[in-house]
Amino acid sequence: MTKTAVITGSTSGIGLAIAKAFAKTGANILLNGFGKPEEIQAVTDAVAGLTSGTVLYHPADMTKPEEIADLMATAVSRFGGTDILVNNAGVQFVEKIEDFPVEQWDRIIAINLSSSFHTIRAAVPAMKQKGWGRIVNIASAHGLVASPFKSAYVAAKHGVMGLTKTVALEVAENGITANSICPGYVLTPLVEKQIPDQARTRGITEEQVVNEVMLKGQPTKKFITVEQVASLALYLASDDAAQITGTHVSMDGGWTAQ
Repeated sequence: MTKTAVITGSTSGIGLAIAKAFAKTGANILLNGFGKPEEIQAVTDAVAGLTSGTVLYHPADMTKPEEIADLMATAVSRFGGTDILVNNAGVQFVEKIEDFPVEQWDRIIAINLSSSFHTIRAAVPAMKQKGWGRIVNIASAHGLVASPFKSAYVAAKHGVMGLTKTVALEVAENGITANSICPGYVLTPLVEKQIPDQARTRGITEEQVVNEVMLKGQPTKKFITVEQVASLALYLASDDAAQITGTHVSMDGGWTAQ
Protein backbone atom coordinates (compact mmCIF):
# COMPACT_ATOMS: atom_id res chain seq x y z
CA MET A 1 0.00 0.00 0.00
CA THR A 2 1.53 3.32 -1.08
CA LYS A 3 1.90 5.76 1.80
CA THR A 4 1.13 9.46 1.44
CA ALA A 5 3.37 12.08 3.05
CA VAL A 6 2.33 15.71 3.52
CA ILE A 7 5.29 17.98 4.28
CA THR A 8 4.77 21.67 5.00
CA GLY A 9 7.47 24.14 3.97
CA SER A 10 8.98 21.58 1.61
CA THR A 11 10.08 23.67 -1.38
CA SER A 12 13.57 24.20 0.12
CA GLY A 13 15.88 23.38 3.02
CA ILE A 14 14.96 20.72 5.59
CA GLY A 15 11.46 20.21 4.17
CA LEU A 16 12.74 19.49 0.67
CA ALA A 17 15.33 17.01 2.01
CA ILE A 18 12.53 15.23 3.92
CA ALA A 19 10.32 15.18 0.81
CA LYS A 20 13.15 13.61 -1.20
CA ALA A 21 13.82 11.01 1.50
CA PHE A 22 10.17 9.91 1.57
CA ALA A 23 9.98 10.01 -2.24
CA LYS A 24 12.78 7.43 -2.36
CA THR A 25 10.52 5.04 -0.40
CA GLY A 26 7.92 5.24 -3.19
CA ALA A 27 5.48 7.44 -1.26
CA ASN A 28 2.99 9.92 -2.69
CA ILE A 29 4.25 13.38 -1.75
CA LEU A 30 2.23 16.54 -1.19
CA LEU A 31 4.67 19.46 -1.32
CA ASN A 32 3.92 22.87 0.11
CA GLY A 33 5.81 26.14 0.37
CA PHE A 34 6.65 29.43 -1.26
CA GLY A 35 8.76 30.13 -4.34
CA LYS A 36 8.66 31.40 -7.88
CA PRO A 37 6.53 29.22 -10.21
CA GLU A 38 9.61 27.96 -12.11
CA GLU A 39 11.39 27.09 -8.82
CA ILE A 40 8.36 25.17 -7.59
CA GLN A 41 8.11 23.33 -10.92
CA ALA A 42 11.80 22.36 -10.72
CA VAL A 43 11.40 21.11 -7.13
CA THR A 44 8.23 19.15 -7.99
CA ASP A 45 9.96 17.53 -10.98
CA ALA A 46 13.05 16.66 -8.91
CA VAL A 47 10.97 14.98 -6.19
CA ALA A 48 8.75 13.23 -8.76
CA GLY A 49 11.87 11.75 -10.34
CA LEU A 50 12.64 9.92 -7.08
CA THR A 51 9.33 8.15 -6.48
CA SER A 52 6.99 5.68 -8.13
CA GLY A 53 4.17 7.54 -6.36
CA THR A 54 2.47 10.81 -7.28
CA VAL A 55 3.91 14.22 -6.38
CA LEU A 56 1.61 17.24 -6.03
CA TYR A 57 2.25 20.81 -4.94
CA HIS A 58 -0.18 22.86 -2.86
CA PRO A 59 0.41 26.60 -2.24
CA ALA A 60 -1.30 26.81 1.19
CA ASP A 61 -0.20 29.80 3.25
CA MET A 62 0.52 28.51 6.77
CA THR A 63 -0.93 31.69 8.33
CA LYS A 64 -4.36 30.90 6.83
CA PRO A 65 -6.38 28.08 8.45
CA GLU A 66 -8.76 27.80 5.46
CA GLU A 67 -5.80 27.26 3.07
CA ILE A 68 -4.31 24.65 5.44
CA ALA A 69 -7.72 22.92 5.51
CA ASP A 70 -7.67 22.81 1.70
CA LEU A 71 -4.14 21.34 1.70
CA MET A 72 -5.24 18.54 4.01
CA ALA A 73 -8.50 18.02 2.07
CA THR A 74 -6.43 17.59 -1.10
CA ALA A 75 -4.56 14.69 0.56
CA VAL A 76 -7.93 13.09 1.34
CA SER A 77 -9.48 13.62 -2.09
CA ARG A 78 -6.39 12.55 -4.06
CA PHE A 79 -4.86 9.86 -1.85
CA GLY A 80 -7.47 8.90 0.74
CA GLY A 81 -5.76 10.79 3.56
CA THR A 82 -2.37 11.57 5.07
CA ASP A 83 -0.31 8.65 6.40
CA ILE A 84 2.78 10.68 7.30
CA LEU A 85 2.49 14.32 8.32
CA VAL A 86 5.65 16.39 8.68
CA ASN A 87 5.13 19.88 10.09
CA ASN A 88 8.24 21.72 8.99
CA ALA A 89 7.15 25.22 7.91
CA GLY A 90 8.87 27.86 9.99
CA VAL A 91 9.97 31.50 10.06
CA GLN A 92 12.18 33.57 12.34
CA PHE A 93 12.35 37.19 13.52
CA VAL A 94 14.91 38.58 15.94
CA GLU A 95 14.20 41.60 18.17
CA LYS A 96 14.20 42.53 21.84
CA ILE A 97 10.89 41.91 23.58
CA GLU A 98 9.89 45.55 24.10
CA ASP A 99 10.42 46.32 20.41
CA PHE A 100 9.10 43.03 19.03
CA PRO A 101 6.47 43.89 16.36
CA VAL A 102 3.07 42.48 17.26
CA GLU A 103 2.44 41.41 13.64
CA GLN A 104 5.72 39.41 13.66
CA TRP A 105 4.68 37.68 16.89
CA ASP A 106 1.32 36.77 15.35
CA ARG A 107 2.94 35.57 12.11
CA ILE A 108 5.52 33.36 13.83
CA ILE A 109 2.99 31.80 16.23
CA ALA A 110 0.66 31.14 13.26
CA ILE A 111 3.29 29.51 11.05
CA ASN A 112 5.52 27.79 13.63
CA LEU A 113 2.82 26.57 16.02
CA SER A 114 -0.83 27.02 15.00
CA SER A 115 -0.33 25.54 11.52
CA SER A 116 0.69 22.23 13.16
CA PHE A 117 -2.54 22.22 15.15
CA HIS A 118 -4.54 22.74 11.94
CA THR A 119 -2.74 20.01 9.96
CA ILE A 120 -2.83 17.45 12.79
CA ARG A 121 -6.49 18.12 13.51
CA ALA A 122 -7.30 17.41 9.85
CA ALA A 123 -4.98 14.40 9.45
CA VAL A 124 -5.94 12.34 12.50
CA PRO A 125 -9.43 11.09 11.44
CA ALA A 126 -8.10 9.19 8.37
CA MET A 127 -5.11 7.91 10.37
CA LYS A 128 -7.48 6.54 13.04
CA GLN A 129 -9.59 4.90 10.35
CA LYS A 130 -6.53 3.14 8.93
CA GLY A 131 -5.10 2.33 12.36
CA TRP A 132 -1.72 3.77 11.31
CA GLY A 133 -0.17 7.21 11.16
CA ARG A 134 3.02 9.15 11.77
CA ILE A 135 3.20 12.78 12.88
CA VAL A 136 6.66 14.34 12.87
CA ASN A 137 6.99 17.93 14.02
CA ILE A 138 10.20 19.78 13.26
CA ALA A 139 10.76 21.70 16.47
CA SER A 140 14.22 23.03 17.36
CA ALA A 141 16.82 23.09 20.11
CA HIS A 142 14.78 26.22 20.92
CA GLY A 143 11.92 23.91 21.88
CA LEU A 144 14.07 22.98 24.89
CA VAL A 145 16.23 26.04 25.61
CA ALA A 146 16.03 29.74 24.83
CA SER A 147 18.19 32.38 23.18
CA PRO A 148 17.68 36.11 23.67
CA PHE A 149 15.71 38.18 21.14
CA LYS A 150 13.76 35.21 19.76
CA SER A 151 10.68 35.37 22.00
CA ALA A 152 8.11 34.34 19.37
CA TYR A 153 10.22 31.56 17.87
CA VAL A 154 11.17 30.05 21.25
CA ALA A 155 7.58 30.31 22.52
CA ALA A 156 6.25 28.65 19.35
CA LYS A 157 8.80 25.80 19.43
CA HIS A 158 8.13 25.14 23.13
CA GLY A 159 4.45 25.06 22.15
CA VAL A 160 5.13 22.49 19.43
CA MET A 161 6.70 20.22 22.06
CA GLY A 162 3.58 20.43 24.25
CA LEU A 163 1.27 19.88 21.29
CA THR A 164 3.30 16.82 20.24
CA LYS A 165 3.02 15.20 23.68
CA THR A 166 -0.71 15.86 23.98
CA VAL A 167 -1.51 14.44 20.53
CA ALA A 168 0.67 11.38 21.21
CA LEU A 169 -1.32 10.56 24.35
CA GLU A 170 -4.65 11.00 22.57
CA VAL A 171 -3.80 8.68 19.66
CA ALA A 172 -1.58 6.17 21.48
CA GLU A 173 -4.01 3.27 20.99
CA ASN A 174 -4.70 4.01 17.32
CA GLY A 175 -1.39 2.95 15.78
CA ILE A 176 -0.40 6.61 15.43
CA THR A 177 2.77 8.19 16.82
CA ALA A 178 3.63 11.87 17.28
CA ASN A 179 7.19 13.06 17.86
CA SER A 180 9.34 16.16 17.53
CA ILE A 181 12.79 16.52 16.03
CA CYS A 182 14.91 19.22 17.68
CA PRO A 183 17.74 20.25 15.37
CA GLY A 184 20.44 22.74 16.29
CA TYR A 185 21.98 24.86 13.54
CA VAL A 186 21.26 23.23 10.20
CA LEU A 187 23.16 24.23 7.07
CA THR A 188 20.32 25.39 4.81
CA PRO A 189 20.51 27.89 1.92
CA LEU A 190 19.03 30.43 4.35
CA VAL A 191 21.87 29.97 6.85
CA GLU A 192 24.57 29.79 4.15
CA LYS A 193 23.50 33.19 2.82
CA GLN A 194 23.94 34.72 6.29
CA ILE A 195 27.62 33.72 6.63
CA PRO A 196 29.23 36.27 4.25
CA ASP A 197 26.82 38.98 5.45
CA GLN A 198 27.72 38.38 9.10
CA ALA A 199 31.44 38.31 8.24
CA ARG A 200 31.15 41.73 6.62
CA THR A 201 28.99 43.21 9.38
CA ARG A 202 31.21 41.93 12.21
CA GLY A 203 34.52 42.45 10.41
CA ILE A 204 35.61 38.83 10.94
CA THR A 205 36.30 35.88 8.64
CA GLU A 206 33.55 33.51 7.42
CA GLU A 207 35.24 30.73 9.41
CA GLN A 208 35.00 32.85 12.56
CA VAL A 209 31.31 33.51 11.87
CA VAL A 210 30.68 29.76 11.69
CA ASN A 211 32.72 28.78 14.78
CA GLU A 212 32.41 31.79 17.07
CA VAL A 213 28.92 33.04 16.24
CA MET A 214 26.72 30.35 14.71
CA LEU A 215 28.20 27.20 16.24
CA LYS A 216 29.28 28.82 19.50
CA GLY A 217 26.78 26.73 21.47
CA GLN A 218 27.17 23.56 19.41
CA PRO A 219 30.01 21.50 20.96
CA THR A 220 30.75 19.48 17.81
CA LYS A 221 31.38 22.76 15.94
CA LYS A 222 29.66 21.23 12.94
CA PHE A 223 26.37 22.09 11.27
CA ILE A 224 23.65 19.47 11.08
CA THR A 225 22.89 18.61 7.45
CA VAL A 226 19.38 18.59 6.00
CA GLU A 227 19.93 14.95 5.01
CA GLN A 228 20.62 13.99 8.63
CA VAL A 229 17.32 15.54 9.73
CA ALA A 230 15.55 13.78 6.85
CA SER A 231 16.97 10.38 7.83
CA LEU A 232 15.67 10.83 11.38
CA ALA A 233 12.21 11.77 10.07
CA LEU A 234 12.29 8.63 7.92
CA TYR A 235 13.16 6.50 10.95
CA LEU A 236 10.41 8.03 13.12
CA ALA A 237 7.92 7.23 10.35
CA SER A 238 9.03 3.59 10.17
CA ASP A 239 7.49 0.56 11.85
CA ASP A 240 10.71 0.14 13.86
CA ALA A 241 9.81 3.39 15.64
CA ALA A 242 6.26 2.29 16.56
CA GLN A 243 6.99 2.58 20.29
CA ILE A 244 8.65 5.99 20.06
CA THR A 245 5.89 8.51 20.69
CA GLY A 246 5.23 11.68 22.64
CA THR A 247 8.89 12.56 22.80
CA HIS A 248 11.60 14.54 21.06
CA VAL A 249 14.88 13.56 19.51
CA SER A 250 17.63 16.16 19.75
CA MET A 251 20.02 16.50 16.83
CA ASP A 252 22.05 19.46 17.99
CA GLY A 253 25.73 18.53 18.23
CA GLY A 254 25.45 18.51 22.04
CA TRP A 255 23.93 22.00 22.38
CA THR A 256 21.24 21.08 24.94
CA ALA A 257 23.56 18.78 26.91
CA GLN A 258 25.24 21.86 28.37
